[in-house]
Amino acid sequence: MKNAAQCLEVRQLPWLKTRGVLTLGGITVPCALGRSGVTHAKREGDGATPTGTFELMNVYYRADRQSRPRTALPIEALERQDGWCDDPGHPRYNRPVELPFGASHEKMWRDDRLYDIVVVLDCNMYPAVPGRGSAIFFHIAREGYTPTEGCVAVSPAHMKLILSKVRIGDVMTVS
Repeated sequence: MKNAAQCLEVRQLPWLKTRGVLTLGGITVPCALGRSGVTHAKREGDGATPTGTFELMNVYYRADRQSRPRTALPIEALERQDGWCDDPGHPRYNRPVELPFGASHEKMWRDDRLYDIVVVLDCNMYPAVPGRGSAIFFHIAREGYTPTEGCVAVSPAHMKLILSKVRIGDVMTVS
């Protein structure tokens, strides 16, 4: 018998729109949210974290900065040429791309530590609707949990703990 999917529940704090709490079973940790808080009507570049339920697809990590995180999710090391298309007019919108890339994109190999571990969420992916948001990830938070561009972010220690508990088919629900 297949185990039921686990749910990482993300709830926005009522007194601070850019912060939330993430709960997985008995684990509850703080998280950063988008600079515009949470929205039901996600648009490209609005800085908001979309509400909804999103499957945890796969994990990327920086092998030059750490060992491979323990997880049952598909995982691969980031490479310098990895990018993510955020151009709503391009056929590769909200998909991984190889750099250099002529259309608007995000570099996955960052100088900061935000994408040292990054989980791809299936937000606006199947199909990718132009303008409805791209590169909505679950990744490492900045010091002080300052806002993201629309992602959900936690501390490195919390990310490693959560990854060790999740498996294929698990989801994140943002409310």
